[in-house]
Amino acid sequence: MAARLFASALALAVLTTGSTFAQSSKVLATVNGEAITEAEAKVALEDLLTQLPNVPEDKRLEVAVDFLIEVKLAAQAAKKAKIDQTPDFALKMTYAKDRILMERLFAAEGSKATGEAAVKKFYDEQVAKLTPVEEVRARHILVEGEDEAKKIHARVKGGEDFAKVATEASKDPGSGKGGGDLGYFSKDRMVPEFAEAAFALKAGEISAPVKSQFGWHIIKLEERRNRPAPAFADVKDRLSQALAERAQGELLEKLRKEAKIDRPGAPKN
Repeated sequence: MAARLFASALALAVLTTGSTFAQSSKVLATVNGEAITEAEAKVALEDLLTQLPNVPEDKRLEVAVDFLIEVKLAAQAAKKAKIDQTPDFALKMTYAKDRILMERLFAAEGSKATGEAAVKKFYDEQVAKLTPVEEVRARHILVEGEDEAKKIHARVKGGEDFAKVATEASKDPGSGKGGGDLGYFSKDRMVPEFAEAAFALKAGEISAPVKSQFGWHIIKLEERRNRPAPAFADVKDRLSQALAERAQGELLEKLRKEAKIDRPGAPKN
């Protein structure tokens, strides 16, 4: 099965040492008399789901148990071959345990740093640092030639509904059917000729025909605003991750400063 491809030193270290909580858990299978518990399956899922994220939820436990059966079979065979008594195995077990301890420590430190109030405070701090970016909301009518643009311009300046004319006449496949509405955009999002003309208008004004590489435009400015900050809910997860990583980095730096580290033979800075 696919799960056999993802056996790792970390999973092996956890799953073959027999933790106390695993021994008290419900038995889901046995392999040559050795139990596979529900708790072990949940530990395996932590590892597997990073590599098999598309497994349906109702199949996950089954996949984990199948994976653990193969792990147990392989581990039993390895023990029979006395691989667990080799110096290399002992070194890898020490490394795996240290990695797990580090990950658990970092997870706890990240959790402490990412309470709701802390994340909201971080959000407010980042929003306060944002440089205001002016945006406009505009409509336009795009046509191929100057003569046609002048005729369209006369129509909308004469009082015809801009959105209706755009729907009828604009050659822009993106905005034409929506009454020429381009939504909000900043100056750097448009070609220079179009941007200069649009940002020179006041709300409700209509530009003279403007030529760009795409053709001729008649532009109507609807609104101006400063770009709003992203909603807290939309960025909360990213901010939480950034806070957790910062806290973990600060912890590691503190531990390094407090530790006595000797590296014989290391190059001198």
